[in-house]
Amino acid sequence: MNIIVTGGAGFIGSAVIRHLVKHTNYRILNIDKLTYASNLNHLNSIKNSKLYHFAQADITDKRKINELFINFKPQIILHLAAETHVDRSINNPSTFIQTNIIGTYQLLESSLNYWRQLKKAEQNSFRFIYISTDEVYGELKISDTMFTEQSPYAPNSPYSASKASGDHLVRSWYQTYGLPTIITHSSNNYGPHQFSEKLIPATITNALAGSPILVYGNGEQIRDWLFVDDHVKALMLILKKGLPGEVYNIGGNNEQKNINVIEKICQILDDLSLKKPNKIHSYKELIKHIQDRPGHDFRYAIDNSKMQDIFNWYPEESFEKGLTKTIVWQIHQNNTK
Repeated sequence: MNIIVTGGAGFIGSAVIRHLVKHTNYRILNIDKLTYASNLNHLNSIKNSKLYHFAQADITDKRKINELFINFKPQIILHLAAETHVDRSINNPSTFIQTNIIGTYQLLESSLNYWRQLKKAEQNSFRFIYISTDEVYGELKISDTMFTEQSPYAPNSPYSASKASGDHLVRSWYQTYGLPTIITHSSNNYGPHQFSEKLIPATITNALAGSPILVYGNGEQIRDWLFVDDHVKALMLILKKGLPGEVYNIGGNNEQKNINVIEKICQILDDLSLKKPNKIHSYKELIKHIQDRPGHDFRYAIDNSKMQDIFNWYPEESFEKGLTKTIVWQIHQNNTK
């Protein structure tokens, strides 16, 4: 089987590729533009595999994407390429519109043109899997039930609006043209290899450097955290058994306040007995509250019932063990620079 992974040099995309190369015999083509958040070093462990191929390309480049489809002949598209950082979307929404909406449109068009030329059996086994986010559903109050696949869309940031637009495009290409598409929504991912602008790696990086650990507002915002390898395992089940036209929500069953996540990271670092910077006694001393960002959603939480009922999938990694793995990986990265 041939699989195209877009955004494969990013955090989740690289985890998907590492898993595929190590645990399957599928041929993988990684299509990545190599933006600021991409890092081919994430793939060092598998880069010499005969199963792995890389093409630097922008998913908005119609000619190049069509050429890659014709030459590689994929059966599965795992579309992860996206601009994902909410703060950046507030400051520069045009990039998010271009990549997350226009890029997804172009990839759908290339997939449809390719798919129409396949034999019937090949058409039936083809899948276009779009990896989206729980943020398309907006925010929850503390008393609200968790997001389900039937939750209404209510995006509150340019990022989440651009991803919601991608969802609607993907769904319409299935409904209108019959392209076998699947949409997934995951909660906040974390783990080794994540780019340093996100909450958990930013906290770890700043703590180790002795820099202020910034907290938006009171830090009471709640997120559902999912270890990246658990997300990958869910995607593998969907890749093999997911049905066209379906939506699958992938959550971590792990709601945490942002301030509690930050304090937990500081506690783990304290327990590791590292040499602390700036003569501090605890990393918690570096925590600094700043003005909240515009449109900051209060709570996200995903109901996993559909994934559990259909695939018997459950997140396996405990939050503390997942955080510890992430912290130890970052310390190792710092020591090998």
